[in-house]
Parts: sequence; C-alpha cells; structure tokens
Amino acid sequence: MTMAERWKEVRKIAGRQGPFAVDRDLFQIDGLAGEARQPIWFDCDTGVDDAIALLLLHQLDRFQLAGISTVAGNVALEKTTRNTLAVQALIGSEVPVYRGAACPLIRDQVTAPEVHGLNGLGGVELPEPALQVEALPAWDALYQAARKQGGELTLIAVGPMTNIGLALAKYKDLPELLKRVVIMGGGAGGGNTTPAAEFNIFVDPEAADMLFNCGVPVTMCGLDMTMKAYLTAEELDDLGRQGSTQARFARDCLQSALAYSLSLGQPGVALHDPAAVLFAADDSIFEAHPAWIRVETKGGPTYGKTVTDLYSDRKMEPRRHLVVTDIDRDRFKARLFDLMRRYGDGNRGSALY
Repeated sequence: MTMAERWKEVRKIAGRQGPFAVDRDLFQIDGLAGEARQPIWFDCDTGVDDAIALLLLHQLDRFQLAGISTVAGNVALEKTTRNTLAVQALIGSEVPVYRGAACPLIRDQVTAPEVHGLNGLGGVELPEPALQVEALPAWDALYQAARKQGGELTLIAVGPMTNIGLALAKYKDLPELLKRVVIMGGGAGGGNTTPAAEFNIFVDPEAADMLFNCGVPVTMCGLDMTMKAYLTAEELDDLGRQGSTQARFARDCLQSALAYSLSLGQPGVALHDPAAVLFAADDSIFEAHPAWIRVETKGGPTYGKTVTDLYSDRKMEPRRHLVVTDIDRDRFKARLFDLMRRYGDGNRGSALY
C-alpha cells in the first residue's frame, strides 16, 4: 500500500459498492440464553414510529424495561404522554410511565403533525387508558433508575433530548451511571426538518449537545441509516394481515406518515425509532463507525445540525461515539415481522382496538 493509500484509509470510512448486506445475522428472538436481561430506559415523544418501537420493545426478551419517559416532540407533551399510556394498554404492559419536559430548554417548541397526525397516532383513536402517569418527573426517575441499576442501564432515546439534558444538568454523576446511550436523531449528512437538521435534534439542539458532550458513549441512529429502514405500502398491508390487534394498529397508525413519505417521493415510511431499538438489541445487521459528534447551537441555517468528523480529513478527539450509517433492510423487516408476530389472540392487551 502506498503512503497516499494509507493516508486515505485513515482519513475516510471504507467505501462500498452496492446495497449493504450482512453475512451473518446474530439476532435471537427468544433472548440471550444464560445471560441477564439488559435494563432499559426508554425516552420517547410517542408519535407513530415511537408507538411501533414500544410494540417491539415489549417483545424483546433480552431487555428488561425499567421505565418509560415522555417528552414534547412529535406532538405536545400531554398527547405524547397519553399516547404512551394508550399504547401500553394496547400491549397489556404496566411498565411505569413518567411525564417529562413540555418544551425545549431554550428554543420555541416545534411539532410534526404533518407526519404524525394531530393526535400523534396518525388519527387512530385508542381507548382512554386506565394506567396513570407516575408523579415523579422523568429526569428524576431516570436518575433513580440509573442509580438502582449500578451502571448497567442502557438509555434509548427516540425523541428530543430535553429530559436527558435536564437530568444531566441536575445530576452531575449521571454519565457515570449509564452503560450506554442509543438515540434516534441527527445524521452525518443532511437533515429533514431543515436542510441541515434532523427533527429530534432540531427540536432541542442545546439538550442534544449536552448529551454528546457529557462523556457517555452515544450511538447515533440518524437519517443516514433510518431512512433505509422503511416499509412499503404493500409491506404495511402484510403486517396488518398478521391479524393481531397490535399489528392492525401498527398498519393503521402509520398510514398518515406513509402518505406524507410517498408525497416526497420516498419508497415507503421510514421506521426511525424501531430501527434504533433493534440496533440496541443487536447490531449485527447494521454498519456503524466511530466518530466525534457535537451539535450546532449558534448558527442560522445550520442550527441543530449534528456535526461529525466521519467524512472529514481532520479527525477530532475524543471519538467515543458511533454513527450508524447503514442497515440490511431485508433483515430489519424480517426482525420486525417476527417480533410483531408474537402478538396474537392470547396477547391482545387490556384495550381493544
């Protein structure tokens, strides 16, 4: 190898021709034999893809869901909280739900009803849930769970990072208590809400930058990967034909987001949050690279952009984070269908849809 070739290898991530496909899928539907279940905290702004992520989380036997926190994002906080409780009822789950932040740390609130519908569930109306939200604020509940788990807690965050920013500001030792953080947000390339910024990061850039700068390794499942984790209209129909209450709900609540995606010329509806959840469960069908990541909080057109050194000549330190860049879509779809198939007549949840 010439000096120029070695320098190119150091500076750039490996190139690839053709679609990403893995040789081996390490996923195990029934959990990891002989291994303890991983404690998980799920922070969400329950819209349509958050709802699907919740459905998957409850079928991943390798996870022990310690708590769920809600935040304003796709829709206002009262709606994201109500939606989370309603989906929990649909599943038949009593995992505690904690209400989080109603607005970003600094900027004005931004929502996305054009994607998630006015109610956040694509217009699908679930029955009023019996499960009530816990009294403890989300950021306090997250910290207490992290302390209880003794450094083993994995945080999966699929909404704006406001609750995490508040927890980091209040509890300086929180970074030492988190094993890892997996987020849906950002991207090494462009954005969706603006040319530069992805929605979750754009809603609260300051909170996201606090997370990337706090010392915890963060895996960023951003648009580079999640836009490839889509289902077509025909595949959504196939999902609904599984017949369970939960599968039919998943098909129906995604219809508004599907119509929006198709209007933009996309091949299907991207399941951003489910892709992040499945990465946290097993990364064998994903491609990821180490990187330095910060968030632009001062710019105008670039406000909310996740800035990485993934493609730059100059590399920054520390490069403790991961940027997920690709996914084997066929295996992603197979995993999602397998997990959803576990819902059946004997597991319809406490609310009928």
